[in-house]
Amino acid sequence: MKASDGYTRLPYTAVTIAAAGLSFWLLGLSLKTLPVGTAYAVWTGIGAVGAAILGIVIFGEPANLARLGCIALIVIGILGLKVISGHS
Repeated sequence: MKASDGYTRLPYTAVTIAAAGLSFWLLGLSLKTLPVGTAYAVWTGIGAVGAAILGIVIFGEPANLARLGCIALIVIGILGLKVISGHS
């Protein structure tokens, strides 16, 4: 979304819209087997981690120990929700 520069760069806008559509579709699939609270928490967690990692890799955002630790905590939370939901 950041690369689309306020949706003024068509190729990046198209990728953003396609990724959002795919993301919603995958959320819908996950709701077939996961409780809605778990599915939504995992979906938002994956999005947050993905955005943070892309920010570091593509946009040169800081990758200090505190930031990476917080990203790791989100991943641990996602895995914990998957484990307690009884689905793998």
